[in-house]
Amino acid sequence: MQKAFEQFRLLVEQNHKFVLTTHVNPDPDAIGSELALARYLTSHGKIVAVFNHSPMPATCAFLDPAGIIEQFDPEQHANMILDADAIIVLDANQPDRLQSLKPYILNSRAIKACIDHHLDKLPFADLYLVDDATAATGEILYDLLLFLDKDGLTQEVAVPLYAAIMADTGSFRFPKTDATLHRIIANLIERGANPAETYQRIYEQGTANRLQLLGYALSTLQLAHGGKVAHMIVTQEMFKRTGTTEEDIENFINYTLTVAGVQIGLMVTELHEGVKVSFRSRGDIAINKLAQEFGGNGHVNAAGARIPAARLDSILSRVVARSAEYLS
Repeated sequence: MQKAFEQFRLLVEQNHKFVLTTHVNPDPDAIGSELALARYLTSHGKIVAVFNHSPMPATCAFLDPAGIIEQFDPEQHANMILDADAIIVLDANQPDRLQSLKPYILNSRAIKACIDHHLDKLPFADLYLVDDATAATGEILYDLLLFLDKDGLTQEVAVPLYAAIMADTGSFRFPKTDATLHRIIANLIERGANPAETYQRIYEQGTANRLQLLGYALSTLQLAHGGKVAHMIVTQEMFKRTGTTEEDIENFINYTLTVAGVQIGLMVTELHEGVKVSFRSRGDIAINKLAQEFGGNGHVNAAGARIPAARLDSILSRVVARSAEYLS
């Protein structure tokens, strides 16, 4: 990454107007990474705008009290993307995941950089800082910002970086959580991150409606393939009954792996147009390969796919059937 970091340094030094963005339905790693980089660039005299296709998730709003991140509106923001000197895409390496921003970013003459930790990047950027061995995009950013300016990790930068890494490591319990990452976390805490507050704001501020939705989802939990696959569904009727939205299903999929003996967890969510499939696995099962069969992608043990114009029942049966090929 040393060469890529050097190239990014030049990108920052030689450009003034930056646009940052991330994937549809951003998680804390995406939001935290955007905010950390935006604050760093602003503190170094750059003009920075952050646009996302999706609205700010309620669980991450506390990280952005100033409202730096805006939901993309072509009428208001398209020209800013087209006129930018540099565009940086965080926590996503495939243009389709940018949804409404995709055509404007691809058509912009700006230098494009991608900072991400997912597999199988697609060619759209001029510079890639991609390392799928890292636990989070926030971890790459931590190393990058220290490289650029050893004094640049202020409290305003450390707090969203901590949230990014904490969330994408499952609160430091996923396999990529190693001694190096814990040293990073210790440094972020020393620089002002608050572990207890961050966890509470992200994971312990949900609504009663969300818990009701979780109850409905868990009531559909079933096992397949000798108890090695667990799957559940979330329907539009459940959303309607509980007054919730797709944003509220964050982390529901992880409950499938809490069943003893389960190697693969699946959750199929009914959307207004099509379905979303969440995939999880244990050990060496490359669940991202199963996701790719359905047009998705992700990490070895965590992936997702969005399938437009598809029916929940038909996709569920197909995904469950194909999952047998990946069991150990």
